[in-house]
Amino acid sequence: MNGSSSRVAPQELWLLSRQKLILHVDGVFFIPSSRKGVADMANKEIPYKIYLTEEEMPRQWYNIRADMKNKPAPLRNPGTHEVMGFEDLRPVFCDELVKQELDNDTPYFDIPEDILNFYKMYRPSPLVRAYELEKKLGTPAHIYYKFEGNNTSGSHKLNSAIAQAFYAKHQGLKGVTTETGAGQWGTALSMACAYLGLDLKVFMVKCSYEQKPFRREVMRTYGASVTPSPSMETEVGKAMNAKFPNSNGSLGTAISEAVEVAVKTPGYRYVLGSVLNQVLLHQSVIGLETKIALDKYGVKPDIIIGCAGGGSNLGGLIAPFMGEKLRGEADYRIIAVEPASCPSFTRGKFAYDFADTGMVCPLAKMYTLGSGFMPSPNHAGGLRYHGMSPILSQLYHDGYMEAMSAVQTDVFAAAEDFLRCEGILPAPESSHAIYAAIQEAKKCKETGEAKNILFGLTGTGYFDLYAYKAFNDGTMTDYVPSDEDLEVGFATLPKMD
Repeated sequence: MNGSSSRVAPQELWLLSRQKLILHVDGVFFIPSSRKGVADMANKEIPYKIYLTEEEMPRQWYNIRADMKNKPAPLRNPGTHEVMGFEDLRPVFCDELVKQELDNDTPYFDIPEDILNFYKMYRPSPLVRAYELEKKLGTPAHIYYKFEGNNTSGSHKLNSAIAQAFYAKHQGLKGVTTETGAGQWGTALSMACAYLGLDLKVFMVKCSYEQKPFRREVMRTYGASVTPSPSMETEVGKAMNAKFPNSNGSLGTAISEAVEVAVKTPGYRYVLGSVLNQVLLHQSVIGLETKIALDKYGVKPDIIIGCAGGGSNLGGLIAPFMGEKLRGEADYRIIAVEPASCPSFTRGKFAYDFADTGMVCPLAKMYTLGSGFMPSPNHAGGLRYHGMSPILSQLYHDGYMEAMSAVQTDVFAAAEDFLRCEGILPAPESSHAIYAAIQEAKKCKETGEAKNILFGLTGTGYFDLYAYKAFNDGTMTDYVPSDEDLEVGFATLPKMD
């Protein structure tokens, strides 16, 4: 290798990777002192799968908010509209998670050793060069995807599930409550709670409860209690059933039910799988691993793509790259992809809104369709939330990222193309990112540009075969809400001073 180099201890990688390019040669990590050193490594053949060693795993989570000039707006009390602090949130969330939720300034949080040890059961996850997809498309683009489906939960959700369960256990709680849409979050949390010996009560959106019975059974096998939402077990559920007798349910309603049970049951707290600042913090492990893997080969992504429902996977994938963009160190084109049936970014309003349909949760300023918006029972159940992460909403509002929507038949067609050449059956949620990546790769074919495209493959679709059956049978339809449909949701936005 040309030029002088500095050897780096593996435990120092997480710190240095934020500032410099780290390369790996014959078992030794280097910081090249010249651009030629980077170029030499960039010419090295890139394997189909890039795996990090356990020693290379990030030992800290990265907090995007520390580098944001405009911080996300604070949570507000749903009744008084006053800013909520630590004591206000303690009855709902675990103490340590409240601290993480409210911290806008600390750039890095140490990952507890117990969580790191759990991560090692399925992390580091592979970064894959999609050579076969590139070949099928005939594109000069280089396509990479970070695959988060190599665990029993089948998705990236486990990264935050084990963290939240750990803090609940550390606080001495008996159990937790939560909601789940497609079931990936519920499955991940049931796995984490079983590992730590915590009780778990899951409210699963009714249409997903019926469409995905096997994911429901995985949760029950881990010991979780699973109830279709809206249910008759809570006041919120009873009210929703009375108002909408044939409701398919929504994530907003399931959240309300889970929160109601948590605050009424001693020794329990509520945990959430997306949207919250703390969740994006935990999910930053995805992007941190991705960046270390790309840096090994001198690869800088031009375009970074993630599906967007509440924001956990997208926020986690883009974290270190967005940090560089915010600090002015590098630039990336970042694209959020959402379903056209639930278009929070592309057709929503940036406003304070209730996080749940029952209007008992804190108000969050986010891109939203209104807590009263009832999404159609499309098959990407994990993307059927009416709002979006306050962090991502602020970044989008400030122009640091862009958004697009896609109808589900186009998304499933892209999933089919991906499966037939890359060999992984993707989750419907992940397939939104696949669709956008394919579109960008096709543009590169037209222009002749060899752009580096990175997307997040958040999980597998092996429990989503009813959805694939509908697509294969030709019975799948596309629903796009009209402006009048959206106005129903917008009418439920709180009136703020």
